[in-house]
Amino acid sequence: MDKVIPVVVIKNLEDTVPTLTGLIKGGINCAEITFRTACAEEAIKLGVKTFPDMNIGAGTVINGEQCEKAINAGAKFIVSPGLSKEVAKICKEKNIPYYPGCVTPTEIMEAISLGITVVKFFPANVYGGLKALKALSAPFPQIKFIPTGGVDLSNLKEFLEFDKVYAVGGSFMMKGNVEEICKEIVKICE
Repeated sequence: MDKVIPVVVIKNLEDTVPTLTGLIKGGINCAEITFRTACAEEAIKLGVKTFPDMNIGAGTVINGEQCEKAINAGAKFIVSPGLSKEVAKICKEKNIPYYPGCVTPTEIMEAISLGITVVKFFPANVYGGLKALKALSAPFPQIKFIPTGGVDLSNLKEFLEFDKVYAVGGSFMMKGNVEEICKEIVKICE
């Protein structure tokens, strides 16, 4: 399992290989390429082809059409900012992990009803951070969380030490020298 899921925005297709190379050289073999740029689908295709052993998924997937495109491009997991029944259905049919954004008990219950046991908690800093995750994990012991938004080098270890955190996500490792930041993250995760 990847403990850290970098949220990667590829604005120009030619940035795909250097960006993913930086993650790999830094010790992180995972990337959530967001589906909010014109070249996202092609970036996923290129990333999967160039780095077949890397765990590359699609993020910011908000509907079934995007989900189909991402999976057809080779995405190995799908992440949404919220919960989409349409995306959940497609992922279940194709046996692709789906991590929907869920921050309220109602959303978590909906995810559970769809057979989902890992949810994105976004934006974590706005919705109460680790304190909220601990409170929500009491009535939902079967759920694991991927907090994203507000997670950074200063609190990464604290999040990862909580047993209900499946992984942490974020774009914080994409700001600056990606390889060096990732090396620092790997040290924190040890």
